[in-house]
Amino acid sequence: MYQRTEEQHTISLLVSNRPGVLIRIALVFSRRGFNLESVVVSPTHRREFSRMNLVATGDREILSQVIRQLDRLVDVIHVADHTGEETVEGEIAFVKVACPQATRTELMQIADHFRARSVDLGEDSITFEATGTTAKLNAFVLMLEKYGILECVRSGKLVMARGRKDT
Repeated sequence: MYQRTEEQHTISLLVSNRPGVLIRIALVFSRRGFNLESVVVSPTHRREFSRMNLVATGDREILSQVIRQLDRLVDVIHVADHTGEETVEGEIAFVKVACPQATRTELMQIADHFRARSVDLGEDSITFEATGTTAKLNAFVLMLEKYGILECVRSGKLVMARGRKDT
């Protein structure tokens, strides 16, 4: 009997830089029951193209169908599933934390450990900027929770294939 296993997938696409491309791609995932957990769209070194990095959770077999469908879309130049591959990856987070004077030094020590930096300091709050892998940022946010996170904004995962391999 076939058993579905949900796992997290990292997919990158090179697409034409045109209005409506993102929604068409998101609909392909949605129709197959994939939840897009992270979507990053950015220009490339060539104006006519954009790079999309997506993180989605779902079944690997269904994902192969999704990739075939994406490959058939007119505006998709290249699509790759990087799940399980060696890649260069990272994301950025801004985390605003309640920061009374009494905990300021402790918070700065935690930030230093994660190589985060303070980008805004108010009378009773501090905002950190942290970069790194998703796991590193998850750990940083977890450490800050007991101090009272006021806001957290994350960029989503950026991924690039290693070496000369296409992303």
